[in-house]
Amino acid sequence: MRSSRIALTIAHRLAILAYIVVALFPLYWLLKVAVTPNNLLYSEGVRMWPSATTFEHFRFVIAHSAFPTFFKNSLIVAGSTALVVTIIASLSGYALSRFSFKAKYWIVGLMLLTQMFPLVMLVAPIFKILSPLGLTNSLTGLVIVYSAFNVPFATFLMQSFFDGIPKDLEEAAMIDGATQFVAFRQIILPLTLPGIAATLGFVFTAAWSELLFALMLISGNDAATFPVGLLSFVSKFSVNFGQMMAAGVLALIPACLFFLLIQRYLVQGLTAGAVKG
Repeated sequence: MRSSRIALTIAHRLAILAYIVVALFPLYWLLKVAVTPNNLLYSEGVRMWPSATTFEHFRFVIAHSAFPTFFKNSLIVAGSTALVVTIIASLSGYALSRFSFKAKYWIVGLMLLTQMFPLVMLVAPIFKILSPLGLTNSLTGLVIVYSAFNVPFATFLMQSFFDGIPKDLEEAAMIDGATQFVAFRQIILPLTLPGIAATLGFVFTAAWSELLFALMLISGNDAATFPVGLLSFVSKFSVNFGQMMAAGVLALIPACLFFLLIQRYLVQGLTAGAVKG
C-alpha cells in the first residue's frame, strides 16, 4: 500500500514536471534565438544553446527600431482596456448577481450571443462604424473595440465571484444604516479582490496580445501595437528571427510584472476577513 502511494506520488510529480517543461520550452527557445548571433542561427543547426551569445538584437530593437513606440502603445491600450472593462464588469456582474429584473435574462442572452460570432466576420462592420467617427488608426478606437469584446466574459467572471459571497454581509451592513452602494463599495468589493485581479489579468493579457483588430484598424506605426510591430521584422524575402525574438522577450516583461503585482490577490480566499456566523 505504501509503495503504491509512493509510486503515485512520483508519477504525479513527473507529470507536473513534464507539463512545466512543455509549457516553458517555447519561452526558453524564444530567449535562445534572441541571444544567438545571426551568423550562427542557421550554421549551427539545432542546438540547446548557441556556442556564442550576443545582445546585439536587443540593442537594435531598443535603439534602432520603432519597437519602443509599439511597446508604449500596447501599454496604453492594454492598461486602459483592463481598467475600463474591470470597472464595467464589476458593476454589471454585481447587478446580475444581486438583482432580479424583467430584462435580466434577455441581457444575459444578448451578452452570450456576442461571444458566438467569429471575430474575422466582425472586422468589416466595426471598421465601417469606426471610420466615420475618426477612430480608425487610433488607440482610442482599439480600446473601445477591445472593451466591447471583453466586457461580456469579464461580467460573467465577476458575477461568479459575487455569487460566492453571502448576501447576509450586505444585509447586515444595510441594517446598520449603509446604502446598497456603500455596502457594495466597502464590504463586497474588497472581498472580490481575487476576482478583480483575475479579470484585470485576463483582459490585460487579451488586449496585450491581440493582433487581428490591431492589424485591420491601424495603418501607421504611430498607433501600432507590438503584435503588429513584430511584423516589421518580416521583409519580402527574409525574416530577422533574432530581432523578432528579442522583441518578443521584451514584450513578455510587462505581462510578467503585471501578474507578479496581482498574484497575492489571485491566491487569497474570496471571503477572507468576512465575519463568522
